[in-house]
Formats: sequence, structure tokens, C-alpha cells
Amino acid sequence: MSMINLTINGLPCQATKGSTILEAAIENDFHIPTLCHLKDVHKFGTCRICVVEQVGAKNLQASCMVEAQEGMEIYTHSDRVRRARKTLYQLMLSDHNKNCLSCIRNQDCDLQAMGRELGVLSDPYAGANNPGKPDFSESILRDSTKCILCRRCVTVCNDIQQVCVLNAQSRGFLTTVSPAANMRLGESNCTYCGQCVSVCPVGALAETSHKERVWQALGDPEKFVVVQTAPAVRVGIGECFGLEPGTSLTGKMVTALQVMGFDAVFDTNWGADLTIMEEGTEFLNRLKDTLTGKQATLPMMTSCSPGWVKYIENHFPDHLDHLSTCKSPHTMLGAVVKHYYAKKIGKNPEDMYVVSVMPCTAKKTEIARREMCNDGVPNVDAVLTTRELGDMIRSTGTNFLHLPDGQFDSPLGESTGAADIFGVTGGVTEAALRTVYEIICGRELPFPNLHVTPIVGLEQVKEATITLENVKPEWAAAEGFEVKIAVASGLAGAKILMEQIEAGTSPYHFIEVMACPGGCIVGGGQPRTHDIEATRKARMEALYREDEGKPLRKSHENASLQAFYEEWGQPGCHASHEYLHTHYTPRGIFNELTTENFNLNR
Repeated sequence: MSMINLTINGLPCQATKGSTILEAAIENDFHIPTLCHLKDVHKFGTCRICVVEQVGAKNLQASCMVEAQEGMEIYTHSDRVRRARKTLYQLMLSDHNKNCLSCIRNQDCDLQAMGRELGVLSDPYAGANNPGKPDFSESILRDSTKCILCRRCVTVCNDIQQVCVLNAQSRGFLTTVSPAANMRLGESNCTYCGQCVSVCPVGALAETSHKERVWQALGDPEKFVVVQTAPAVRVGIGECFGLEPGTSLTGKMVTALQVMGFDAVFDTNWGADLTIMEEGTEFLNRLKDTLTGKQATLPMMTSCSPGWVKYIENHFPDHLDHLSTCKSPHTMLGAVVKHYYAKKIGKNPEDMYVVSVMPCTAKKTEIARREMCNDGVPNVDAVLTTRELGDMIRSTGTNFLHLPDGQFDSPLGESTGAADIFGVTGGVTEAALRTVYEIICGRELPFPNLHVTPIVGLEQVKEATITLENVKPEWAAAEGFEVKIAVASGLAGAKILMEQIEAGTSPYHFIEVMACPGGCIVGGGQPRTHDIEATRKARMEALYREDEGKPLRKSHENASLQAFYEEWGQPGCHASHEYLHTHYTPRGIFNELTTENFNLNR
């Protein structure tokens, strides 16, 4: 690796050739403040807070944009630099909604923290303010009066996800970041993945809060309130309390929920095991039809991610038959709670209130869809993000880190390791293969420690080929058949695979798509981070540890699930199709969710 020599704050330093001044400073343990820059994601130079003084240069340099050169002399905190940064910050404040006390990001705001760091104690340029009004959708709240025009959200939406909903509109003082023609998010083809929310440094983008509706349910003596938690939440919740990414706190999370007053604490992992049984059966049926010359739609694609489902409905509405008809794990579990478990405890479905704690913002919109309703009752009543759960735990005065480890309630709290990896890209496919391969071949998947190594990792598109050999007699037609699999991490990867399907060139039989790059571990409702890659890797490794630590690691081995099916019927039975499966709506780019799509009796 080629290096250059330069001087920073009077000290001789070395930096990687090709790095920016900001990167060179970080490499040598010098801190330069910045608001718009986001490592490995966004480099735009909008805020100019990162300016530095370069000896011999007339103007201050934006350190995030200027390449470090051999022999440069840089001063990161000279008097000129510090005065410039204060002025730049104060100009941002002049057009900023300063209702900090009631802002969702109060004490967790990059702009607020920057003011403290720069020592800004006055607002001398107060004047006209952005006239924008808050824009509410089921999942995301957008408030342009708080926007600092850093354009992080624009980069994530356009370059990382390639959905292209958010862009800068108008010019000069009238500039806003919004969908085209200043449409509301609910009128656009937004997928509600929440990646924009994750990178917003202020309160301009936030999840639509369900905290108050959950508190009201907990205070209602007529309601039996059930909570379920997604696999990614247990490896993210610790960050809300200052712990390192990837710290798994399943037991403390369960106890905290019990302390909050929930009547039953179940695990979405049970719903994930259920999904494997239903989705695996669906794939086996499609595969069997293909092998015997019958008509079947392949590749079959996963339907766990509501952001992905919304994306295909908008952008590829003619190919919805490729989606599995399975609901997502948490809505499946919600349906089971209200139409199976409720009978067990002598309750009516209307008496049950189901709360899902999710790493995802799109699931707030998902539960409002009429398709996620049975017998006039919504499968799930509220969705809390991981961040919202952290807020609620703190508001109870509970010392979360000192809580004892609790256990999920039975029977819907028991799960296998296969369910844990649902939270990471490639995990759903691996979990499905552990069961499907064993059904066809009568033995375990032939990969080290059950991990399908070609699809483990954070790449945008991964693929694997599984050869079916020495199959069971009833699967004789599958002998020697090569099952080709692809995994898309993020919607840009999904676009690549969907364009192959549209062109008729897709070689795959099964495709997994997760809307968020890396999967649910970095969903739009997870704790925010300034080092996305390192955090993603730590959370991924934590979920694999959860899986490997379980005594049972294949969904079909879940004893409580086996007992459920003895009463419910077989996977794919009539009851399953009535309560656990769904259908989709071809929308197109300009046919968005409208009020008639929603279950409004909430």
C-alpha cells in the first residue's frame, strides 16, 4: 500500500495515498468534526463543517472532499478554522426548527452535539425559516423544517438502494429534500425501508412512533397484550444503552418486556420457524411440479421483507407470482396469537393486542395493509422499532443492564437456531435449505456447521448451487438436479435479479431478498451508527453465534411447532392459507398505497 508524507497540526504523519484529508486525519488519530460525511456511504461536502487550513492555499479546504497530497501542511483547529466552523454552524441554525425539547432526536442529535463541540452559544443570524410542514406516513415522519440539507438520505435512497424517491427540489433558500414535486412519502413509491431514517443526523426523518398506542394498550385492563421480538433486535438493543454493536441481550430484553407489563412475551423466531415450514412446503411443491413437467413459477422469491414486497409491487408488478405467498414471520405469529393461542387461553381475537418489536420501519406500513387482517381483526396492532423499545425501557426507570435474564413464554417462545439467522442477509435461504434439503435427501445439509458458505457475508448479490444426490425414493425425479440460489442484500441487488427475471435470463430457482443492505441487522429502526460496515459485521456475527448456541438448529425440529401442526393441520393446509398466507397488489410507480388499501379501524 503506497503512503504519502504530510504534516497535521505541526506533527509529521503518513497517510494512504488517495485518501482525503479527513481520512488522513482519522488515520493519524486527529478528529475533524463533520455533519454530512458518513463513512463508506456519503461524501458530498455540503456542510463544510470539516474545513481545514492548508498552508499555501487561499481558501479553507473541505477535508472530506480534497485528496491529501505529499508534503501538505494541514491545521485542523486553527483560529481561522474554528471561527469559520462556528459561522457555518450558526448559518445552519438560522433556518432550523429549534424545538429541541420536543424533538425525537433531543440529546441524540448530531447537530445538537456539534453545537456543543464547537462551543456555539448564540444564534445571531435568525431570520426566515423553511415553510415546510411535517409529512406523516404509516412508517416515516419527514419534517423539512429540521432538514440541514446534508443529503445523506439522498445518497442512500438513490445510490445505495436505487429507489430514487428523495432528491433536492427547488434551489437556493427554497431547497428541500423530498419526493418529486414535493409529494408526500405516502404518495410516492417509497418502500419505507427506513435507510434514510438511519442516516439522518437530525430529526428531519424519523419513524412514525407507536409508543403511545402501546402504552395505552398496556394500561387497558380489557386487553391481553402480547409482545414479540425479531431476531435482529436482541443484537441491537444493547447499543441503546451504550454497549458495543453485536452484544446479544436476549434474556435482559425479555425481562425488560415483562417489567413493562406485557401479558405474554413471545419470540418472532417461532414465527420464523413457522415461515420455513410454510415457505419450504411452497417451494417443494413448485419444485416438484417443475420436475414432473407441470406448470410452476420459478424462481420463487422470499416475502419476509415488507420493503422488498412494496418495491416489487411498484417496480415489477407483472412478476408478483414469483413471490412466496407467505406472510412475514411477525404477521404470521400475530395471526397465530389471535386465532389459535387466544382460544387456548379463552380469549376472543378482539381481546388480544399484539405488539411487534422490529428492526424495521416498513413493518409499520405492513401491519396497516388490509391483507394483514383476518376475520376483520389485524394480525398485529403496533410495531415498535428497536430504538423505540430502548426509549420505553428507559422511561420505566429500569436499569436494563442489571436485569436478570428471562425466558420467552411458551409455547410461542420456543425456536431453533435457523430462526435466529433470519435477521441477516442469506439467513432465510440457509434456514430454508436446512429443512428442504433434509426433506428431499433425508440427511443434513453438507456444509460445515450447517452454514451455506457461499451465501454467508454482506455482498450485494450472492449465489450458490446445491446438487440433490441420493435423494429419497419419493423424490427420484430430483436425483442429480442442481438447485440454483441467489441472495440479494438491499434493493439495488434486488433490481439486478429482477431485471434478469424480466429479461427471461434468470438461472435461479430460489431467490432471497432483504430490503436493507445486510438484512434486518441494519434495518431502518435499529440504533444508529457512524460506522455502518463495522456495526453490520458485528451484528451479523452475533446472530450466527445465537444460532450456533442453540441445541436445535433446524426449523422442523421445533417441538412446539410440531405440536402446533398436530392441531392446526399440515404446512400449506387450508387453515395455513387462510391465516398465514396472503396476496399482493400490482401498483406500478404511480399507483401507490391509498386509504382504501389500509385497515383504518385501528
